[in-house]
Amino acid sequence: MKIGIYPGSFDPITLGHLDIIMRASGLVDKLIIGVLKNNTKKPLFTADERVELIKRVIKDKPNTDHITVESFDGLLVDFAKQRDAQIIVRGLRAVTDFEYELQIAQTNHKINTMIDTVFFTTSVEFSYLSSSVVKEIAAFGGDIKQFVPESIIQSVYDKFNSIRSV
Repeated sequence: MKIGIYPGSFDPITLGHLDIIMRASGLVDKLIIGVLKNNTKKPLFTADERVELIKRVIKDKPNTDHITVESFDGLLVDFAKQRDAQIIVRGLRAVTDFEYELQIAQTNHKINTMIDTVFFTTSVEFSYLSSSVVKEIAAFGGDIKQFVPESIIQSVYDKFNSIRSV
């Protein structure tokens, strides 16, 4: 069984992330979306909230019965080994992404030679998109409907409203 992991912060999940998820899910028997608990960043959503948002987004998509979503911390290669994954899926938006991602892929392969990284180039319509851009627009009340799945738009706005009211 080919198991792949698509790791990321997904804070929040964007249409670019969803595009990679749907394309990558066709290459493996099981795809694990690994939501990183990164202690060095201050995420908008907790790891549990991000997991729930992703589950909401993929639940009505076709052929997603072999996709799971879970959070993890620590080294990605350790998480992959625990889940018997052989493939790490990464998206590339630009040449600058490639340089960084290649270094990480080579390091991961050096740590565990049983794990390979597969790169997906981002679809052109999402090549500029990042969670950071979405958060910036949403923080100022801008329209994010062309950047994130419809099922989570209100959750993003609600999160910013709850932060403002504190």
